[in-house]
Amino acid sequence: MGQLALRVRRLPQLIPPDSTTTCRTVSPRCRCGGTGRGGHGNPWPPRPSPAGIYDAIAADLADRWTVATFDPRGYSRSALAGPVTDQSPATHADDIVRLIESLSPDGAPAALFGSSSSAVVALATLARYPGRLSRVVAHEPPVVALLPDPEAGRALFAAVREAFRRDGVVAAMATMAAGLAPEEGEAAPGPERAAEWGEAPTPEQTADQAATFRRMHANLPVFLEHVLCPFSGYVPDLVALKASAAHLVVGVGRDSRALLPAVAAEGLARRVGAGVAEFPGGHIGLTEHPRAFAARLRDVLAAP
Repeated sequence: MGQLALRVRRLPQLIPPDSTTTCRTVSPRCRCGGTGRGGHGNPWPPRPSPAGIYDAIAADLADRWTVATFDPRGYSRSALAGPVTDQSPATHADDIVRLIESLSPDGAPAALFGSSSSAVVALATLARYPGRLSRVVAHEPPVVALLPDPEAGRALFAAVREAFRRDGVVAAMATMAAGLAPEEGEAAPGPERAAEWGEAPTPEQTADQAATFRRMHANLPVFLEHVLCPFSGYVPDLVALKASAAHLVVGVGRDSRALLPAVAAEGLARRVGAGVAEFPGGHIGLTEHPRAFAARLRDVLAAP
């Protein structure tokens, strides 16, 4: 019924699971644009992204949806009133529903997109609030519980967090890159890619892009210490997701189907009977190929 209502009104909603909304402990920063109602999520490996990272894809969706992008609790401009503690997908899901309610006070359901850690929040939102969502697109949620070897996945992310605690962000990113490399064929990204996280914005970036880079880099300690393990360790409510499988599409990257997040994502789809959609690029296709990714997302959201 939600899909039909959205078509008739031509006001589909796209709300981001990488974000937060009004609550006692958060001062949220939210950006909206477009002719309908909506927003979107953030990529992985660790890109604890502020709202600005999604400007390119948002622009390609804004003719049909209003796209709301905003910083998740504890990140950038959505500062917590007290110290940051380990985060919970359930708490972030509650934030999302408060946002939906603020943007859609008439109760119309929203379409929800999330990539990577945001996709984990999208799953939690669908399990907890199925009546508020018309469609959920969860792109490569790295839920290790659905891997063939869950303990290996938990050990990897625990090692990344330990590398961060011991040696900092660059060491953690190098551990992540090595752990997510395919077992055969391709090599792991080199240490120079991990070192990018220690660099300053590049001269060719616009002022807005440079500001987004600085915020994203500043978010990494929170992500690595308080988000990485709790989110990857999230155990989805398979019964609830199976009941809402008609509203769930699991996304996988064309170039990353052998990697941990995509393997977990396809395992989820099989367990709950959800559809699978292939997207351009790899796990961070959202930032690698924003125009092609937006076009694919548009097709998935608009499909019957």
